[in-house]
Amino acid sequence: MIGRKKETVYLTRCLESDQAEFLVLYGRRRVGKTYLIKEYFNNRFSFYATGVASTKTHEQLAYFRDSLVEYGGSSDRSCSSWREAFSILKDILSDKMIYRDPATGKRVVFLDELPWMDTPRSDFKSALDHFWNSFASAQKDLLLIVCGSATSWIIRNILADHGGFYNRVTKQIHLQPFTLSECEEYYRSRSISLGREDILESYMVFGGIPFYLSMYDRRLSLAQNIDALLFDQSGQLYYEYDRLFQSLFRNAKKHLALMKSLSKKCSGMTRVDLIADTGIADGDLLTRALEELEQSGFIRKYRNYVKKKSGFYYQIIDPFSLFCIRFLNDRKFNSWLKYIRTPSYNTWRGYAFELVCMCHIDKIKSVLGISGVESMVYAWRSKAKKGGAQIDLLIDREDHVINLCEIKYSETPFSIDADYRKNLENKLHVFADETGTKKALHLTMICAGGLEHNQHSEIVQNEICGEELF
Repeated sequence: MIGRKKETVYLTRCLESDQAEFLVLYGRRRVGKTYLIKEYFNNRFSFYATGVASTKTHEQLAYFRDSLVEYGGSSDRSCSSWREAFSILKDILSDKMIYRDPATGKRVVFLDELPWMDTPRSDFKSALDHFWNSFASAQKDLLLIVCGSATSWIIRNILADHGGFYNRVTKQIHLQPFTLSECEEYYRSRSISLGREDILESYMVFGGIPFYLSMYDRRLSLAQNIDALLFDQSGQLYYEYDRLFQSLFRNAKKHLALMKSLSKKCSGMTRVDLIADTGIADGDLLTRALEELEQSGFIRKYRNYVKKKSGFYYQIIDPFSLFCIRFLNDRKFNSWLKYIRTPSYNTWRGYAFELVCMCHIDKIKSVLGISGVESMVYAWRSKAKKGGAQIDLLIDREDHVINLCEIKYSETPFSIDADYRKNLENKLHVFADETGTKKALHLTMICAGGLEHNQHSEIVQNEICGEELF
């Protein structure tokens, strides 16, 4: 299994635990949650069932009943409610012949796509609550794993629940997309020949989503793969963007409108900006949609360095979403090869590389040698309308240093000329003047193709090239 080393260690601890464990696994759709659990346990469970998208309560129960029968339940027993379904599951797990993990003797129950089971007025949640609190929590040799792609549902109904699940979850894993180094490892494992420049660009298109990477045809170039998967009407990802949002959110119109709006501004937008641009009214519905997008890993909530409590920006951090909005929603051309080297392509690469950096903050801190230093990540915009400045990424450190990061995409080493040096000096001056900070300011250049050293590059304290993000 590629990557997932921390997650497998965590699963082993759950198995070896001497108490009942309730593990919640969540993360962006297509990130490999089901694959991780099935691969780790070699598809062998004491009980396994999965929710089914867009089905009614009686259909969900019918599928669940099929699983109950498969794992030893009687086909004659009624299963017309979730209370009855979990009662049957309790009996199955109490059978002395039930399958157990060979090494630990643990009974492992895996409920996949849990949010889909919770159909309107089904009482699913209360039945699961009763199953755990009245039976499962007292079974020291039981591991219950629940999983779902609708991250906002998982957080709201399980992790942040103030009712029956309050403080009941014993473990949780938020599964993240692959990093660049894990993508490289994955491609190598499949004998796909890609240089790091192409791996970086593939990340800018597909993100680190294993499901998308699994579709790569090693007989084709990266550009040909993008064409075949995303631009060809028969391609496997041709309709993926809309289907992705429709599967996660019951009313995805607002979410899609917010994503489209956010795609226009690489530095992010405030709530006021979003209201003005989308026409969505201020209120609970907007708050809920933004929270759901953030929890699902599509956007991030960015603090303004000066207004740390109220000055939030919202910014897309999912490369795949950005690519689809920029190139697939309107489909100016019917082939990716026609976009390459156009102005829109070059603009996208600059923005997309920024997203790659945002997804690798921990790696950036490691390269800077500050992994062990407490720090916060912010954005900052000048108040001045003329002669102002903007910094999209700054790392405010407890050792009295602030890294002001400039992110540039170029295939060759980026060269700082006299004009650009003046621009950088202005940023440093305006930031220091407006914020009044007493900390040392370290200008940090993050350049995909590296930084060319000349008489103007001496202004830079730290430099990071694209290779070092791997």
